[in-house]
Amino acid sequence: MKTDIILCGVGGQGILSIATIIGEAAMKENLYIKQAEVHGMSQRGGDVQSNLRISSNPISSDLIPLGGADVIISMEPMEALRYLPFLAKDGWIITSSAPFVNIPNYPDIEKIKQDLESVKNVIVLDIEQAAKDNGVPRSANVILLGAAQKALGIEYDKLEDAIRRVFARKGDAIVEANIKALAIGKVAQK
Repeated sequence: MKTDIILCGVGGQGILSIATIIGEAAMKENLYIKQAEVHGMSQRGGDVQSNLRISSNPISSDLIPLGGADVIISMEPMEALRYLPFLAKDGWIITSSAPFVNIPNYPDIEKIKQDLESVKNVIVLDIEQAAKDNGVPRSANVILLGAAQKALGIEYDKLEDAIRRVFARKGDAIVEANIKALAIGKVAQK
């Protein structure tokens, strides 16, 4: 088993929480894991990106090479396209459809949508709206994780268990909101 994942978005969107959940699930399965994080100007809405490598065999590097990512999970559609050169030929993009317009020359959203639609394996979701509609407004990132579950190759119940462990100190309400969010995302899988 080997899965190379790029997680990306804008500071404050919960990318590192997704990485923590995936990492927790992988470690509990006694898999090897390496992670490299790039924190941009996250306090000012800058890009945040994490390379997450999971394998049943030892991993040499924490960086994913061009064309090597099995999955790109993106909280922001333009950020998904930024890392497209890293996507493997049969890799998956799972991304939010809602732009986070934080720069004056943000590309045309219709062009971004067209570019995403040209990718062989892509799931594009309005996770912000789904989170609001389902009463879990602070768990949009976990909806995206639920949608990515099959592409990640991690069993659904392992992600649920990881959520319980990661969020346990925050209380039952937070745990249950994130479990609900994961289930919402699972429904959107192809």
